[in-house]
Amino acid sequence: MNCDAIARWYRWLEYLAFGRALERRRREYLDEAANARSVLVLGDGDGRFTAEFVDRNREAIVDSVDLSPRMLALAKRRTADVSHVNFWRGDARTIALPRKYDLIVSHFFLDCFVARDLELLIARVSDAAHPEARWLVSEFCLPGSGIRRIAAGLLIKAMYWFFWMTAGLKASRLPDYSTSFELHGFRRVRHVPAMGGLLVSELWERRGKS
Repeated sequence: MNCDAIARWYRWLEYLAFGRALERRRREYLDEAANARSVLVLGDGDGRFTAEFVDRNREAIVDSVDLSPRMLALAKRRTADVSHVNFWRGDARTIALPRKYDLIVSHFFLDCFVARDLELLIARVSDAAHPEARWLVSEFCLPGSGIRRIAAGLLIKAMYWFFWMTAGLKASRLPDYSTSFELHGFRRVRHVPAMGGLLVSELWERRGKS
């Protein structure tokens, strides 16, 4: 998915639809990431998470990958005074990853992939993860039942349609990333829902898998 067409307005579109709720999800585990030293950030768009992370952690080497040149340009401006952030334009499924990472971050990114591509992505990133790496995830999800689930389903369908129209998104439904995470040695250790279950932030850890 390439968000060049909406990069200039993306932040304001997000605020219009969700206020600061998505930002709060991205920030949920910043304290737990304070000691990271090698970080891979996937699909951070205009770089708001990366900018806040490096403001708190001035020691980590951060590699941020995104497919949109305009989003990357916005992200670079936010971190112009930081020398230890590398911005790469490329497909996260195929781009070369030059180091092992003790922290991986994917906020509202995994839902951009169809199941087969997501499995390939998680396998590839897992190969570049330290044996005890952590993975921070924020995503949309469907509440358990009732009117909230129906409303959330309609909203999610509308968002997939919007990003199909504006960014060429191929996915059309929320993926099951948990199974692939577990297959590659990650275990979910924290789970924080928000907005009645529409949003979730999760902390996954890998325990000694080589």
